[in-house]
Amino acid sequence: MSENLRFKDHHTEQRLFRNRMLVAIIGVAALLGVLVARLYNLQIVNYESYRTQSDENRIQVRPVPPTRGLIYDRNGVLLADNRASYTLAIVRERVKDMDATIQSLGKLVQLDEADVEKFKRRLQRRRPFEPVPLRYLLTEEEIARISVNEFDLPGVSVEAELVRYYPEDKLFAHSVGYVGRIAERDLAAFSEEDVSRYRGTQSIGKVGLERSYEDLLLGEVGFENVETNARGRVLRVLERHDPKPGAELTLHLDTRLQEVASNALGDRRGAVVAIDVKTGGVLAFVSRPSFDPNLFVTGISFKDYSELRDSLDVPLFNRAVQGQYPPGSTLKPMMGLGALEAGVITADTTINDPGFYKLPNDSRIYRDHIRWGHGKKVDLIQALEQSCDTFFWDLAARWNIDGMHDFAVRFGLGSKTGIDVPVERPGIFPSRDWKRGARGMSWFPGDSLNAVLGQGFVLATPLQLAVMTATIANRGTHYRPQMVMAVDGVEQPPEVLHHVDARPENWDLVFKGMEAVVYNARGTGKRAGAGLDFRVAGKSGTAQIVGIAQGAKYDSEALQERLRDNALFVAFAPVDDPQIAVSVLVENGESGGREAAPVAREVLAEWMSRDFEDTAGLSSWRPPMAPLLSLQSEEMRARG
Repeated sequence: MSENLRFKDHHTEQRLFRNRMLVAIIGVAALLGVLVARLYNLQIVNYESYRTQSDENRIQVRPVPPTRGLIYDRNGVLLADNRASYTLAIVRERVKDMDATIQSLGKLVQLDEADVEKFKRRLQRRRPFEPVPLRYLLTEEEIARISVNEFDLPGVSVEAELVRYYPEDKLFAHSVGYVGRIAERDLAAFSEEDVSRYRGTQSIGKVGLERSYEDLLLGEVGFENVETNARGRVLRVLERHDPKPGAELTLHLDTRLQEVASNALGDRRGAVVAIDVKTGGVLAFVSRPSFDPNLFVTGISFKDYSELRDSLDVPLFNRAVQGQYPPGSTLKPMMGLGALEAGVITADTTINDPGFYKLPNDSRIYRDHIRWGHGKKVDLIQALEQSCDTFFWDLAARWNIDGMHDFAVRFGLGSKTGIDVPVERPGIFPSRDWKRGARGMSWFPGDSLNAVLGQGFVLATPLQLAVMTATIANRGTHYRPQMVMAVDGVEQPPEVLHHVDARPENWDLVFKGMEAVVYNARGTGKRAGAGLDFRVAGKSGTAQIVGIAQGAKYDSEALQERLRDNALFVAFAPVDDPQIAVSVLVENGESGGREAAPVAREVLAEWMSRDFEDTAGLSSWRPPMAPLLSLQSEEMRARG
C-alpha cells in the first residue's frame, strides 16, 4: 500500500509556477510594449494626420452664399426681392442607403419624379459633405413631419435659404427677367473662378436684367467653420467670414407707367416701349402676353413649362427686343427728314396724288391705301398727316437706296440698340450689298418703294422704333437706351452714341408734320392727343403680314386673325420740349391710328401728369419732366 503513496514535489511545482509567471510577464510586457508603440505612433508620429482626419469628420468648412442684390424701380418700388424658403436637403456622406431614405421621405412630403431626378443630377456635382436640395418651398406642416422623424433620418436636414421673389408678378417678366437653378449647361460654361464664386449658391440669372447684371447682383461668397455631431447636425460655429451682398439696382422703369401701358394694351398681343428723351432711360417696357417669373425660381414644373412653351401666343417671347416687324409708315418722318437733308425734296415740294404710283417703264401699279388719292399739291406735311404713300414713293424713286440706308442706320435701324437686356435682335434695313449677300439678287427700283414705307425687307423691333422716335424728338441726339439708372446709388450717366445733324428748319418741318398727324382734320393719329392738355407729335403705321395681289383689295374678314395687318404708332410729347417718346405695336391690330394710338395716349397722359421730384434719392440725378417674323415678299406694298 505504501508503494502506491506519492508525495507532492513542491520544488517542481514552484519551478513550473515561476516559469509560467515569467512567460506571462513577458507576454504582458510584450503586449504593453505593442500598445505603447501603437499609442506613440498615434499620438506622436501620426498625430497631425489623425487630428486632421478627426477634424474633417467633426469640423466642416461650409460656404455662406451671399444675399442677391435687390432691384427697384425709379421710385423705390421693389421689383426683385429675396424671401425666406425652407428646403429639404441631404448630405450624401451621412446616408447609408440613399434609395431607402428617399422612399422614407416620400411618405412625409410630396416628392415627384422630377424632384428625385434633379436631386440625383445635383449629387454628381456636389462637394463633400455639402447638403444637396431635394425639395424646395416646404410647408410648415411638412417641416413638422420631418422634424418629428429626424431621429430616423440621418443626413436629412431642413435648410433655410433666401430665394428670389418678384412682387409685381407678370408686369416686369420681360425686363427684370428671372433667376433659375444652375443647370448643366451653366456649369459647362463656368471657369474655375466661377465654380468658386457659386459655392453654396443654387441660382443664376437666366433672362433680362437678372442675366445682364449677374456679376453685380451675385455678390461674393463667404464661409464658416462649423462643428457637427455624428448625424451631421451643426453644434456650433467656430469661425465665420461673412459674404458680400450683391449690388442693388435702381431702374429707369416706372411701375405705374408700366401698369398703364400694360392695361392699355389689354389682352392683345404686342409691345410698348417708352423712353426718356433727355437720357435714353427706358421708362416702360411691356411685352404681352407675359408670364409669372416666380415659376422659374426654384424650378418650373413640366406641366407649367409645357403650357408656356406650346402656347400659340408665345408668352416667353420678348416682343420688345426680339420681335422683328415691318415698321410700316412709322418710318415716314425719318425718311422725310433724310430726303430734305439730301436735297431730294424741299419744303415746297408737292405732288399730285391720283391714288396710285407707277415707275417709269414699269407696268406695275402701286396703289395708295386711299384709292382715290390725297388730292393735288400734296406736300411733306400733308403726306405725313394723311400718310400719303404716293408722296413717299415719288421721294424714293428720286432718292437712292444707299442714301436711305445710311440715314436710317444713324437712327438705330438695322443694328442692335445696345440696351442692357440680353437677346436683342438687330432688325434689317436693307442696302444693295445686303440684298446681294442675303438674297443673291440685285437691287430693283421697286425695292426702294417698299423700303421707304417700312415694308419689303425692312424689319425693326419696337425698341428700335422708340429709339428712332426719341432721336427725332431731341433733334438728333442718339442715346443708348438703358434700363439701369444707378448701381448701389451711384448714377449711371447717359451714353450718347452719336448725333444726327440736320438743319433746324428741316427738324421744324418734320415736327410740324408729326403734330398734324394728331391734330389736323385728316390726321391718322387723332386718338393719340384726344383730351390732353399738352401737344403730341406722332405717326401711325399699318404693316402687312402677307402680300395681296396687284389690284386686289385688302379684306380683313377673308384673312385669318393672325394674318391681318399689324398696327403701330410712335409719338413724343410735349412738342415744344419733348420729354418722353413711345412706340406701340399691336399684332394684327390692322389700324395704327385706331388700335395703337390710344395706347400711346394713355402712356403719354400718365407720364405728363406727374409732379416730378427726385424720388430715386440720387443727389446728382435729375428725373425728366415728365418668333414673329413677317411673311413679306417683293410684291408687298405699304399701307399707311
